[in-house]
Amino acid sequence: MQRELLKSTYFYDLPQELIAQTPIEPRDHSRLLCYDCKTEKVQHKHFYDILDFLKKGDVLVVNNTKVLPARLFGFKDTGAKIEILLQKRIDLKNWEVITKPAKRLSVGTEVVFNENIKCVVTEKGDYGSCKVRFEFSPNKTFEEHLMEIGTMPLPPYIKEKLKNQKRYQTVYAKVEGSSAAPTAGLHFTPELLEKIRAKGVEVLEVLLHVGLGTFRPVKEENILNHEMHSEYFEITKAVADKINAAKKEKRRIIAVGTTSVRVLESGVNESGELVPQKRETQIFIYPPYKFKMVDALITNFHLPESTLIMLVSAFIGDIDKTLALYKTAVEEKYRFFSFGDAMFIDKNS
Repeated sequence: MQRELLKSTYFYDLPQELIAQTPIEPRDHSRLLCYDCKTEKVQHKHFYDILDFLKKGDVLVVNNTKVLPARLFGFKDTGAKIEILLQKRIDLKNWEVITKPAKRLSVGTEVVFNENIKCVVTEKGDYGSCKVRFEFSPNKTFEEHLMEIGTMPLPPYIKEKLKNQKRYQTVYAKVEGSSAAPTAGLHFTPELLEKIRAKGVEVLEVLLHVGLGTFRPVKEENILNHEMHSEYFEITKAVADKINAAKKEKRRIIAVGTTSVRVLESGVNESGELVPQKRETQIFIYPPYKFKMVDALITNFHLPESTLIMLVSAFIGDIDKTLALYKTAVEEKYRFFSFGDAMFIDKNS
């Protein structure tokens, strides 16, 4: 089988101490590994230096999703404690969720969070997933109840408690619906964005609600057997028109995060134009995928054997070069994953 289709191809050694447990303050003082795909030049900078790598006419595409306090703790009538992680909204009361411990729940089981809100399991799925129906007092909206009972759903590899809940939101977060943050965007500050715009860079917003499936490990050695998670995204006509105009003028489209990449590459048609739309995407990007929209990428360092490192490998265009960059990051003691440092990868400098 071809190397790019084997999960084990994307493995690298990562010392546990390099997994960032807390965010850097200020946001833009995290480190930045810069890689030019054409020259193969590597530079070690700080995130605020991103200004030096952007130029007038560039288009910076960010994901304006907002993370819900999607981690809930409740109790069965037996007194057993149950954790519910909201994954995807079906309608006003029904959600797809992940439960822990899953084996303690069956269809019809009630989980009570407080005297005003509970949920009932309506359908069981795989990997601890199931569907639930929330029932709550009508004096408040579901979102208002959620603000009272929910906490931020930090990834499982973060063991320390987050002191400031806003630190797991981007400064441009607007539309609630994510179960995890688009973490490449966590490095931006309002001041840095202002400087970027002042340089003549256009900052445009798309939407993709990040599901907990983003943390689901690839279990099959043949990655083609991996069931990719589905996520909802939106592209407005105004944004599509501006990006299409930039592409025609050969200006760079720079995606902030793999979520923005998923939107842009899902939204492009056979003619290479971005189409306004609102729908789900299950796009799975791995080598030798040919990118149609994205010219440069700002991203964090991702888990070994994950779909995200596969996407980065496809973008760089060489698995060995990707793993070599990750090896350099380990040797240079970069911080990894959600609260970690960033990379700027330029495909068309």
